[in-house]
Amino acid sequence: MPYLGSTVHLRALAAATLRPKQTIPPSRPSAAERVVIVSASVGAGHDGAAAELERRLVAAGLTVDRFDLLDVLPARLGRLVRDGYHRLLVRAPWAYQRIYSSTERAGGGGPVARALLRSAEERLLRALPADTGVVVSTYPGASRVLGNLRLSGRLTVPVLTYLTDFSVHPLWVADGVDIHLALHAVPATQARAAGAHDVRVCGPVADPRFHPVDATQRGAARARFGLPANAPLALLVAGSWGVGPVRQVARDLRDCGAAVPVVVCGRNEALADQLRADGVEHVYGWVDDMPGLMHAADVLVQNAGGLTSLEAFAAGLPVASYGCIPGHGLTNAAALDEAGVAAWIRDPAQLKYVLSELIDGPRGLLQREAGLALFVGEPVGSDRGPAAETARVCRAGVGPTPPAAARRVARPAARRLATTTALACAVWAGAVGTAVATTDGAPHLIHVIGQGLDLDDLGHGHHEGHAFHVAHAGYAKGGHQ
Repeated sequence: MPYLGSTVHLRALAAATLRPKQTIPPSRPSAAERVVIVSASVGAGHDGAAAELERRLVAAGLTVDRFDLLDVLPARLGRLVRDGYHRLLVRAPWAYQRIYSSTERAGGGGPVARALLRSAEERLLRALPADTGVVVSTYPGASRVLGNLRLSGRLTVPVLTYLTDFSVHPLWVADGVDIHLALHAVPATQARAAGAHDVRVCGPVADPRFHPVDATQRGAARARFGLPANAPLALLVAGSWGVGPVRQVARDLRDCGAAVPVVVCGRNEALADQLRADGVEHVYGWVDDMPGLMHAADVLVQNAGGLTSLEAFAAGLPVASYGCIPGHGLTNAAALDEAGVAAWIRDPAQLKYVLSELIDGPRGLLQREAGLALFVGEPVGSDRGPAAETARVCRAGVGPTPPAAARRVARPAARRLATTTALACAVWAGAVGTAVATTDGAPHLIHVIGQGLDLDDLGHGHHEGHAFHVAHAGYAKGGHQ
């Protein structure tokens, strides 16, 4: 495999760009029964939502195909995107916050992000089966790609975006997408404010194994995992990558005395070893039986606000956001708090009181009811839920292609070559810059790189979002900066 600084990637990109394309756009058959779902293996949340949508659509009698957008990007750029994102979250979270905030103010990504997504358009279009009835995105980048295809007239079937989070970054709202499906009224309002026209509140999806249990089932779940039979348990989950200030949060949970921490580190085995060395007794790596672990717990403590929170709501488990990761972790915490389905603990001094209220107090009862209410009428066979709405659109359609399509023309091959070559250089520079950004002198360097990633934001002040300042100040107040 060539090293990152070689020109092999550039030659591969150029060849992929100039390769003759014989694209036959999917056209709606008279009785469309095929759904294509486009996700991305960035963490586990987007793929988890796609998998559950697929299961429900198949149960409803439709044929479903799933694609990973990162696999569609040319010349293994998808791997660079995923690894770079992971590295930012683990080693330079402040850099991720800077990029997230700047793109949020600008209303979307900069030129490099747009060029990266354009490189996937024709490849994704060729991958779609000819009898596709509707395409659903569970990832903002996929929504941008599909929206452009829809606007240009190359894609003639409806495009839906399933908003997997409670907060909606402007990147989620793409021109050309016909319908945005929201979990709740709060993200629906944010999507409309970002420019989405047809937004439908359909509720979330979660694996049916996540459901409320009685005391007997709870005791059995604790016995399976070797957990204390009677002590209150706080389940701390940090996603599939185990990112964020997990060690400090675990110590805070243990020291506050409100509950015994039970920590899931995902695939971060190094984190699991560190926690065991810290004296945290109940530590797990990747857990296949996450429903059973939630059934054993009394409260969920999370830091990103994604699929795990929705699964906890379905299991009747109260949720607290604490020690949130930058970017979407903070905005999701704010949105969940606004919706009244999860508590956002900004100050470590409030940790014991809020957890006690969630475990044994009236606040916990209210949040359990609010979380379970998201799933009322949602099972397969009902007329509610994102899977049911997707099936309706697949079978009925949404009308003609948007009028803007007539004004769009395909790019000449030479322009595609220039765009893709520039993209390769930018990705190469960004990957090298990310490596350097995790060393000394990083703040100045990431400021320069950020300008290249988001030229739309020139002229704006370079400050993090208000939520980041509030949460950071509160956490530093407790001595955990």
